[in-house]
Amino acid sequence: MTERILITGASRGIGRAIAVRLAQNNRQLLLHGRDRRALEETAALVRQKGAQAEILVCDLAKPEQVQAMAQKIGTGPLHVLINNAGIAVVKPLAEHSLEDWQRTLAVNVTAPFLLVKLLLPSVPRGGSIVNILSIAARVGFPDWSSYCMSKAALDGFAKAVREEVRPKGIRVINIYPASTSTDIWNTIPGEWPRERMLRPESIADAVAMALAQPNDVLVEDISLGPMGGTL
Repeated sequence: MTERILITGASRGIGRAIAVRLAQNNRQLLLHGRDRRALEETAALVRQKGAQAEILVCDLAKPEQVQAMAQKIGTGPLHVLINNAGIAVVKPLAEHSLEDWQRTLAVNVTAPFLLVKLLLPSVPRGGSIVNILSIAARVGFPDWSSYCMSKAALDGFAKAVREEVRPKGIRVINIYPASTSTDIWNTIPGEWPRERMLRPESIADAVAMALAQPNDVLVEDISLGPMGGTL
C-alpha cells in the first residue's frame, strides 16, 4: 500500500529536507508551495529516491485556495499531514501593520486549522499530524511578536486536537526547533550567525524518527537546539 504524505512549504528549507528524508519507494509525497519551479526541484530529488511526487501550488494566506487544495487531495487515505509552511514578520511592534498580523495568522495558524479540519476524515488509524513549530511558541523574542503569537496559537491548537484524535489512534507530533539556517534569514535585517544554527536536515531527521515509531507509540514533543545554545 502506498503511503501518502502531505508536506506544506516543501519548496525549500525545512520542508524540502523533510521531503527528501521521507522519500522512499512505497510513498507518494504531496509537495505544497507557492513557487512551482522550486517545487519541481524538490520533486526531482524525491523521485531520485524512488518516491512518487505530486506538486500542489497554493497560497496558504487565502482560505479558498487552501480549501481547493484539500479538495484536490481527495478523500483517499492521507497517512501523514505535515504542517511546515510558515512566514515571519520581524519588526518592532509599532511598525507592525494589521496586514502583517493578519497574514501571519492566516499562514501560520488558519491554514493548518483548515487543513487539519478538512483532511482529518482521510487520516486513518495509525496516521499522524506533524506540526513544525518553533522555540518561539514557548519563548518571546523582541520584534517577533506576530510570529511568537502564531506559533503559540498553533501549539495550543495542536495540543487540543491531539487529545481529540487520540482515541482514533491518530498521532499529533509537535517539533520545536531553535533557529534553523534557511532562506528566511536572507530577508530579516541584521547579522545572524548562520553557522551556529540548526540545519534543516536535523529537523527532518527528528520528523522521520517520530514517524518511524510503532503505531501505539506517540512522540508528542521534540525540542531541538544547537549545542552552542539559543541565539
